[in-house]
Amino acid sequence: MTMKNVDLPHLRSVVLAGHAGAGKTTLAEQLLFKAGAIPRLGKVDDGTAHLDFEPEEQKRRESLSLAVGTFEYDGTRISLVDTPGYPDFVADVIEGFAATDGALLVMDASGGVEAGLEEAVRLARATNTATCFFINKCDRENANPTAALDALRAAFGTKVAAIQLAIGAADSFSGYVDLVHRKAYRWDGHDEVEVPIPDDLVDEVARRRDQLLEAASEADDDVMVKYLEGEEISDHELEICLRKGVKDSVLAPVLLGSAAKGIELRGLLDAIVRYLPSPADEPPAIAADRAGKPVEVAADENGPLLVRVFKTTADPFVGRLTYLRVLSGVLHSQAHVWNTIRDEDERIGQLLLLHGKEQEPIGELKAGEIGAIAKLSVTETGDTLASKETWLTLPSVEFPTPTLVVAIEPSSKQDLDKMGPALQRMLEEEPTVRLERTALGEQVLVTMGEAHTAVILERLKRKFGAAVATHTPRVPYKETIRGKTQVHGRYKKQTGGHGMFGDVWLELEPNPDGGVEFAERVVGGAVPKGFFAGVEKGIREAAAEGVLAGYPLSDFKATLYDGSFHPVDSNELSFKIAASMALKDGVHQAKPALMEPIMAVEIRIPDAYMGEVNRDLNGRRGRVLGMDSADGMQVITAHVPQAELFSYATELRSLAQGRGTFSAVLDHYEDVPSHLAEKVIEAHRKELEASGGHGGH
Repeated sequence: MTMKNVDLPHLRSVVLAGHAGAGKTTLAEQLLFKAGAIPRLGKVDDGTAHLDFEPEEQKRRESLSLAVGTFEYDGTRISLVDTPGYPDFVADVIEGFAATDGALLVMDASGGVEAGLEEAVRLARATNTATCFFINKCDRENANPTAALDALRAAFGTKVAAIQLAIGAADSFSGYVDLVHRKAYRWDGHDEVEVPIPDDLVDEVARRRDQLLEAASEADDDVMVKYLEGEEISDHELEICLRKGVKDSVLAPVLLGSAAKGIELRGLLDAIVRYLPSPADEPPAIAADRAGKPVEVAADENGPLLVRVFKTTADPFVGRLTYLRVLSGVLHSQAHVWNTIRDEDERIGQLLLLHGKEQEPIGELKAGEIGAIAKLSVTETGDTLASKETWLTLPSVEFPTPTLVVAIEPSSKQDLDKMGPALQRMLEEEPTVRLERTALGEQVLVTMGEAHTAVILERLKRKFGAAVATHTPRVPYKETIRGKTQVHGRYKKQTGGHGMFGDVWLELEPNPDGGVEFAERVVGGAVPKGFFAGVEKGIREAAAEGVLAGYPLSDFKATLYDGSFHPVDSNELSFKIAASMALKDGVHQAKPALMEPIMAVEIRIPDAYMGEVNRDLNGRRGRVLGMDSADGMQVITAHVPQAELFSYATELRSLAQGRGTFSAVLDHYEDVPSHLAEKVIEAHRKELEASGGHGGH
């Protein structure tokens, strides 16, 4: 289906957001089908939905990344950006808000306000996005649209007001009352037919319409006066207040229906066109010029070129697919633009309009439009495209910091070469993933959660043929000594011809925060100067390998103070071996200690979960340092051993029902409690036995 050209007032871009399972993708599918943009109705549950086209989504029956569907209704082109509801994939929701002017937040009529919906409302408020709510699944068992509406108002305030009232619920759900125009519609199996307002709903209609008038009248002072004085407000006046109220974010209307059955979608489409803003209604974008001064850029196809890149996907066949929203000017196929974040020229190939995984080639994208382009070379998510002459940059999109840490390694030798490039490609499309090396040299992946990790591993294998295995990262323990000792190390080996001979006396003592320090005070040439380097090397190499449990030994000073040599058999290697033997013996006599990294942790949760979270921290050997409140959340600061935090992202989510976040940075090292240290040392001993008793791992 080809799109005809439309002007700014006839464009709408809408992000669909809400908790997982609220029915966003099914709703998008129905809207696309109703508008004739897709030939048949796909279903999420049998893996045929047009907007869930990645194999991982079809397998899990849920959206894992955003998808764009474009269609026309009533002379208006609407771009829907369907986003995942599962918290691991919040990056895509943030990208969806960065691309659109309006939001449609979807809620299940049989549930309460869940974490995914709270996050969507928070993003809508933070980005000042005009918002409507849609209470979905009104026909489901246990559905209670009225209770759902009251839950929304309790959670988000009285600016949330119904413009539709359900007729019936669950099995008996059959239609709705339009509170603006005071008309009722019943679904006859094919269409919505106007019927009289049911008698038993007359009082409820009056009460809900009054809630709506109270909220809407805030948008217009004259109407507010009329409302307060009890004067009649006409449907037309209410309509104008609604449009203005939604646009100025002083009002969020609530609609309802059943996406699965296709009930009440016309009213929803009308509301999108009527109430959600066009690019012409939006305030100008604030960009920065070359000198960093703010510049206001209005949506205008005759204005300077300004394009926001809001998502990148890496595909082995298509290459990189870059999703973009044109804020001003016109972007042409086969043209050159300037990436002002990377300060590089970028050649634009064929521009595309998106219908899920189907793509329609298009000659240009104008201000207000959303599209995509393949094979850009330097551009990444959050970048700005403009012209080199006008040079404008948009502020970058902020993503949350990932906190679930897993160590990764190639599953087999064949995967070794593929893993590095595959991970680099994956990072292009995942703004909330970090790839890091630990102090012990392990490669770790830091993600938003277990589901995120699982999906990334599946994609690495499917898209780039790299099979990657994961395990819990090793804790970067350190070894040290707390006492002082003197120790002898002697290495002697006689073979035919030259032998080997090295003999040293070392003094070991603690050297807090001083790493490994080597000194010598040899008198009378007991050990010739030429062998000092060998002694130092032996000490440093043995320390790096660890003595107690195979972790680096540090914060000690070793002084060479005596020894002896053989004029023929002594060499640097003999002294290196003697010194390393001395160090290994000496550590055991110098009160050795195992130290672990302690993280400074900040946890943000709603007040209701404080007790649970604090109890759990105690179980993790955490020390709570303070509690504070900020932005309606409780903030706990604590010191927690790193060993207890690897899976905390998952556990905090279940403790706080998806409403908690945390951050952790290394603060200091302290001694591991003796019963735990014994376990670590024992595990190392077993590992050595299994590998044939040689040092290292």
